[in-house]
This record gives sequence, C-alpha cells and structure tokens, in this order.
Amino acid sequence: QLLPHKDLLSYEELLRIVNLVVDMGMNKLRLTGGEPLVRKGVMDFITALSRIDGLDEIRLTTNGVLLHEKAEGLYRSGIRKLNISLDTLRPDRFKEITGADLFQQVWQGIETASDLGFDIKLNVVAMKGVNDDEFLDFAKLAVEKPYQVRFIEFMPVGKKSSWDKSSYITSDELKDLVGSMGTLDPLPGCRMDGPARVYLLTTPGGSTGKIGFISPISHHFCDTCNRLRLTSAGKLRACLLHDREADLKTLLRSGGTDDEIRGLIRQTILDKPKGHTLAEDQASCGGQMSRIGG
Repeated sequence: QLLPHKDLLSYEELLRIVNLVVDMGMNKLRLTGGEPLVRKGVMDFITALSRIDGLDEIRLTTNGVLLHEKAEGLYRSGIRKLNISLDTLRPDRFKEITGADLFQQVWQGIETASDLGFDIKLNVVAMKGVNDDEFLDFAKLAVEKPYQVRFIEFMPVGKKSSWDKSSYITSDELKDLVGSMGTLDPLPGCRMDGPARVYLLTTPGGSTGKIGFISPISHHFCDTCNRLRLTSAGKLRACLLHDREADLKTLLRSGGTDDEIRGLIRQTILDKPKGHTLAEDQASCGGQMSRIGG
C-alpha cells in the first residue's frame, strides 16, 4: 500500500536534511526505494543534490524498468553510478519473479546506461530453487560486460514468522561456485566503503570481471556499517535490519531548528544497534523494504 503524498517528505525537506548531514561529514548518498524514478520531479531533485558542496558521490538504485527513457536525464542531472536490481537473466523467470513481462525493457535500459558511461553494479539476490542455476551466467556476464555483479544473501525482511534457514545460499557457497570458473582474488578497498567484498574473477583465458558478495546473514558487517537510512516518510534508521527509528519528519514540520535536527541525527547514530539477529530470527525488522530502502 502506497503512502499518501502528504506523508512523504517533500523534496525541500529532503534537501534540508541532506545539507545538514553533509555539513556533519557525510559525503556519499544513495537514492533507493521502492523505485525512485517513478516520483514526479526526481530529475530536478537530483540536479539540486549534485550542486551540494561536499557531496562527492550520488548513486541511484533502480529496478531498471524506466531506465532506458530516463538514463540521459539522469546523466545530465549529475548521476554517474547505478545499482540495478536484476535477479535473473531469463525473460520467463523475470516475469515469474516480478509479475511483469519487462525483462527486455530492463535489459535495454542497462545497455543504454552502459553506453552513456554509467558505472553499473547489478544486484542479484541469491535464492535457492529460484535463480541458483544462473549464478555462473551472472559471473560470465561480469567478465563479458563492464558491470560489477554483486551476489546478495537473501534476507527475510518484513516477515515475522520463522523462516527456513536452508532456503538461502551463503556467500561462501557462492564464492566456491564462482571460483570454479577461474581464480577469485580479493580487491583492496576501505572497510568502510560498503558491505560488498569485491573480488577479481580471472578465467583460464585471462579475461577478468568484478564480483561482489554481500553477506548480511553469514558474515554480517555491523562493525563497519556507517550508513544511515532515511525513509520516504521521514523516519531515520541507523540499521536496515532493526525497527528502531527516529522521527525527523515530525521535528521538521513542527518548526525544529537545524541544531535540533542535527541533535536527533547524532542521537540516532549513538543509539545504533551493535548488531542484528537475523540469522536467528527476524523479529527485529518487520518493515517493508519499499518504505525503508535497501
């Protein structure tokens, strides 16, 4: 169920918050959803973001459906980096997973974005019995195309009932499988750059591609997580996998000063949970990903 428009943060409110957190030291931002490209006025918003001094990187996560028609506008607005969610390379399976027969449209968008020069990461949620027969195809794609393929362990976010732990595939299993194509060598990177551990896959023929593994279940990265998530409804989270939130929207709309807003942001950071218990249960996170953001 979609939130009423009045419950969403306006672009003006979002820009105020972004300016404040950039002043506090944040220099990277990712727009996610839901699907950020469906919101009216998003290009002007991104253009305004790109003009903020101190904001060094803006990345956008999309399902790719609107990418072909929006790619040039995104590039002009200042976006250079895209995360594209794509769990299958098969059109029939894409329709089964998403309920829409739009694989070719998404693929066209990916190719258009690549031709324009975007830095592209393909996010693949690893699901046993759903797309586990395509993992090597995705790894091959990373070798053939200038895309980084990132395998993400399945997370039962939003489900309060117990889940079958044998239904997901660990990153270690994925590494073993992808490693059968050649050699996997870890690439150097700052531990605070993000959750993915990125490897260079080198095939026997000498071709290479970048493969990332994100392991929220088997090797959680809570000790190096430096992310804040602001929902479209104005709730600030220091942890994606925990329901603890701070209500920035109410403070904004009740006349809160910049200092008061900064204070609430700082307190949210200080109250960040030490870790999550998703491997044991998922009671700590019952929110919908479309509202929280991934």
